[in-house]
Amino acid sequence: MPTPTAETCRTRAAAAQEAADAASLDNVKERELRARDTWTEMAERAERLAKERVKTEAAKAARKEAEALAAEQALDTE
Repeated sequence: MPTPTAETCRTRAAAAQEAADAASLDNVKERELRARDTWTEMAERAERLAKERVKTEAAKAARKEAEALAAEQALDTE
C-alpha cells in the first residue's frame, strides 16, 4: 500500500473529528480522537518527507550539474 499523502491524512483526521463529535459513547469518542491524532501525525510526517525529498532532489541535481561542469572543464583543458 502506498504511503498516504498529507492531504489524505488531513481528510481522514477531519472525518475522525466529525465522528468523535457525533459519538455518544465515551469509548467511541476517545477512539476517534486517537485516530484523529494519529492521522494528524501522519500528515505532518508526510509533509516533512515531501520537503526533505525536494531538498534531496535539488542537492542531487546540483551535484550532477557540478560534475558535468567539471567534466566539461577537464575536456577543455586537454
